[in-house]
Amino acid sequence: MVSVLEEFRLQSRFCGEFGSPFTRDLLARAADDIAAGGIVAQLTDGWPGSPRTAAVSLRLAGALHAAVLTARDPALTAEYPHARVDWSMDAVWPLAEAFLRRDEAWVRGFMRSPPQTNETARSTGLACGFLWLAEQAPQPSHMLELGASAGLNINWDRFAYAHPPWGRERIAGPFIPTLITGAVPGWRDISVASRAACDQNPLYPSSSHDQLRLRAYIWPDQTARLERLDAALALAQLQGVEVEKADAAAWIQSKLAGELPNGTTIVYHSVFLQYPPADVREAIGAALEGAGARTTATRQLARVSFEPESVVGGPHGSARYVLHVTRWVNGQRSEATLADVDPHGRTLTWLA
Repeated sequence: MVSVLEEFRLQSRFCGEFGSPFTRDLLARAADDIAAGGIVAQLTDGWPGSPRTAAVSLRLAGALHAAVLTARDPALTAEYPHARVDWSMDAVWPLAEAFLRRDEAWVRGFMRSPPQTNETARSTGLACGFLWLAEQAPQPSHMLELGASAGLNINWDRFAYAHPPWGRERIAGPFIPTLITGAVPGWRDISVASRAACDQNPLYPSSSHDQLRLRAYIWPDQTARLERLDAALALAQLQGVEVEKADAAAWIQSKLAGELPNGTTIVYHSVFLQYPPADVREAIGAALEGAGARTTATRQLARVSFEPESVVGGPHGSARYVLHVTRWVNGQRSEATLADVDPHGRTLTWLA
């Protein structure tokens, strides 16, 4: 199992690769602090379970960003990227270390909850899957999202996508800048008869506490992501669809019980499947297979997943993320990998 120190080093490298030099440098300094037996070592000592699965480093970074967003530490706030374009980690880290020591109890409390980013840029990949299904599956669609966090991607069809052929740039919803390569399906207005979502620990767009948690997990030097999140939160408050607090396996079993409705029931999730334990993943799969066996030509079922390839049947340890669709029609199952996708929704390469 990866150690806490190794997790901090790995996540530091990932943050750099995904365009956040600030978080890269912050976590590198935190890793050095662990190696030296400092306050970060104390905060993470004896962490239960897998530090990588728990994303311990991002919990620490999120706590610091939350402190900045609420001006809990004015001196630290003044050195973060939103206040200083020319930020310096040499100035930031001593203030961050001092804050961690002074407000240790508050930091520990923040770190108890797992990161929740609800990355709306992943909606480009999800939309491609839904549009692909709409070309061949009956409407209306009945949308069921697993691990939905605050449910921001429930509103995927109300977003402004940068892909020019879709003609969505002037839509009022949050602007999604994904660069698409390849002939993805064209935009069409899909008839959505119902939308529902669940999460083990849902966040609520109208809650200032939950808004802070979502904002805190946006990397501080990625202001466009923060603006997109704020726009998605405003839209979610207008639409009013709430995420149900539930275990994903039990929830989807209840939603798929009995006869499926006319049209296509679409179960979807994005960067979710790596978090629940194996028995929950297996129970979700069993519920889908059971409902799939009852499908007809007019009552179809599909699963759209935006996940690491390694958790959807690909090679163990693969760093690739894929858009994958499984369909059940007349009790028969088929599947296809539609696209390579960037986990932050920056790029999508169409394969189908």
